[in-house]
Parts: sequence; structure tokens; C-alpha cells
Amino acid sequence: MKIESVEGIVLSETNYSESSKILNVLTQEHGLIGVMSKGCRNLKSKLRGVSRKLVYGTFHIYYKENGLSTLIGVDVKNSFSKTMMDLEKISYSSFLLDLVLQVVRQTEEEGIFELLKDTLLKIEEGLDPIVLTNILELKLLDYLGVSPSIDCCAHCGSNKQIVTLSSDAGGYVCKDCYNNEPLVSDKTIKMIRMYYYVDIKNITKLEVKKEITDEINEFLDDYYERFTGLYIKSKDFLKKINQLNQK
Repeated sequence: MKIESVEGIVLSETNYSESSKILNVLTQEHGLIGVMSKGCRNLKSKLRGVSRKLVYGTFHIYYKENGLSTLIGVDVKNSFSKTMMDLEKISYSSFLLDLVLQVVRQTEEEGIFELLKDTLLKIEEGLDPIVLTNILELKLLDYLGVSPSIDCCAHCGSNKQIVTLSSDAGGYVCKDCYNNEPLVSDKTIKMIRMYYYVDIKNITKLEVKKEITDEINEFLDDYYERFTGLYIKSKDFLKKINQLNQK
């Protein structure tokens, strides 16, 4: 095995033996790799603090292409300290790690790393985690090959007189094809298209009304359930948090 330095984010961790962990690390250079962090659960281990979910940095590893690499050390770029201290932020960030882990197991597309990194950094900066999560959820549908139609009507292809957004229809529905689907606001119709095309790293401010966020979030939840086959357990916890925030 050769020593390599790779930029990565820890998506998940699993205890191994009495003192070690196996980390799933999404890297810029090699995509998703498994990394053994030997002895990291020992109190005096130099790897203890960096062998956990939501660590972003340069990972120095003995790289093994078709097997488990071994962790030597990590130069942390961001430990997401503000996110770790906030229940809402950490809940949304954890969900995104779980979601991306499932997506990258189905596709080797390189762009996912940058999307995740930019989203997590914006959450750490204090931008709305719900809106950022929805933006990334929408963009990831592209990589799964099931993007909704948000440029034209999902039924007829017209880009005129779009009246609603429907997960059942697969996206936009125009006036002529409308068949009693639940209506959403005009702003929601415009905003979801903006979500799809926005460059996350260039976002400096997010001010989206709750009604719009609720409509987009509901659409994406239903769309994922209908078209992706993915089940993310941590999504259930997010729903509970949203319910508590609404009381």
C-alpha cells in the first residue's frame, strides 16, 4: 500500500474490534473509500477526535484500491464546531451524510463531493439548513437519474401557464394538463427551479418564506419516496423536529 493524501468528508463510522473504527470517507480523488482507523477509540489515540462523522480535511492514508485503506492522520479543514452545537444543524447535516452515502453507492459521479462540502459549509456559516438540504436533495436527483421536470410541464412539455408542482406527475403541471393535483404557490414554482440551478458555494443569503419551504420540502419528501427507492432513517427525525418547530 502507498501513502496518499486525499481531501475527504467522513460520512459514517462503525466500531471495529475493541478499539478501532471503520470510516466511510467520501473523497475528491477516489470517491467513496473505506478507511480503518486503528486504535482510535483509545483515550490517548491521536486519531480519536478525527475518526467521526462530519470531519472534513486532508486524510493521510495507506491507500488500498480494492479494500480497506488505513488512516495515518488528518489535517482538519473544518470540524463543523458550530453545527455540532446546534440540534437542528447537526440533524440536517447528519441526514445529508446518510443521503449522500446511499447516493454514492449507486453512482461514481465526482460532483457529489463538492455539492456536499459546499452545503455543509453553508450550514456551518449559519444559512437555513432546511433550504440548503432541499437544494442538495433536488440536485442529487440528477445523479440518481430521476430528476423532476422543472423546465416544462411533465405531461406535455409546454413551458406556458405552469399552475402547480406535483410529485405524482413528476414535476411541473401546466393549465391544460391540470387534473385536480394539489396547488402550490407561484413562488414555490419559481423557487424550486432556482434551487436546481443555483451554485451552492455562491449563496450568501437565504430568505425563503416558511410556506414555500414547506411546499418544496413536502414535494421532495414525496418525490424521493415515489422515485428513488431510498429510505433514510434520519429523515424521520427531521420530520419530528419540523413538527416541534411548528408548535
